[in-house]
Amino acid sequence: MSKKITVGILFGGKSAEHEVSLQSAKNVFDAIDKTKYEPLLIGINKNGRWLAPVPAPEATRVSETHALAPETQASRFILNAGNPCRIALNECGVEVSLTPESGGLIANTGERIDVVFPILHGPFGEDGTVQGLLKLAGIPFVGSSVLASAVGMDKDVMKRLLRDAGLPIGGFRALTLYEPVPAYDDLVGELGMPLFVKPANMGSSVGVNKVHNEAEYKAAIAEAFQYDTKLIIEEYIKGRELECSVLGNEEPIASLPGEVRSSHEFYSYDAKYLDENGAALDIPANLPEDTTRAVQSLALQTFKTLCAEGIARVDLFLKSDGILLINEINTMPGFTRISMYPKLWEASGVSYTELIDRLIRLAFSRFEKEKRLRTSR
Repeated sequence: MSKKITVGILFGGKSAEHEVSLQSAKNVFDAIDKTKYEPLLIGINKNGRWLAPVPAPEATRVSETHALAPETQASRFILNAGNPCRIALNECGVEVSLTPESGGLIANTGERIDVVFPILHGPFGEDGTVQGLLKLAGIPFVGSSVLASAVGMDKDVMKRLLRDAGLPIGGFRALTLYEPVPAYDDLVGELGMPLFVKPANMGSSVGVNKVHNEAEYKAAIAEAFQYDTKLIIEEYIKGRELECSVLGNEEPIASLPGEVRSSHEFYSYDAKYLDENGAALDIPANLPEDTTRAVQSLALQTFKTLCAEGIARVDLFLKSDGILLINEINTMPGFTRISMYPKLWEASGVSYTELIDRLIRLAFSRFEKEKRLRTSR
């Protein structure tokens, strides 16, 4: 019997999306093909410490690797996994690390991982920081590399690149912490009303507010600056909210689109992850064939323009006049039980388990290509 591929599932992190990452990691862990892969959970707490599950009694160990048996590893390391309001990382794990040129050898455990699935959302994980570390460590990893991860995280830079590529986006204005705050009336004159205020580098609708008056505007600015030193102010686009999953490296493919119908003021964090009735997901979306093709085409153009690899979800708006506008790309979309990315692929004929397998194979494929590149003259 051939040796299983050890997959390090890296999750948690110093991010306001920490709990979402825990939910995603649990789902990836449960769905991965354990006849082919040996999953190893590596959690990052909110202070940035990397932890592996504590050693288990001999009866619960896997004899070949001495790692925790899969069912024990998950239940002991991710607490309250069934409750998104209480889910937490068990911080009694062994502190571990990956170092440059380690080739996947995990310090303090002696374990060696063959590939990493960094199911991290938000800053310090989805923004190119961890991707850079994994490249230095010399280990394959799922998803985009440093450039696309950083660009996809920064909504200001992302939108400027899409605009310069001639792709359709809504109106927006960027604002840094060190600039004077624009007058509300000036922004309404430029972008209309209501407005959205968002941290530039954050996801899952954390720190996002829809504002209807000057008082809400000032409060939204203050809240957004709690999460980032740069924010964006966007025009409100009235239309249907569509999402499309993308999979691949050089020749990516797009899933059938889905539609989000939120019961909240907008598709907020609570609507996405805490309120079971926060949103209805139409999978696939009820769209004419030509509109479906147009959504898929724009999703692929966005993916390629931003140099994404492996995995991404592209979010768009469909206005009543049929015009499509790109909202954003998410280079490491959620993998929770209600997340659109895997659900869209299921509707497109790719199961959750097969999807994980394809993503891992794409990670190895890119790694092998990059290994052939010269690093000296």
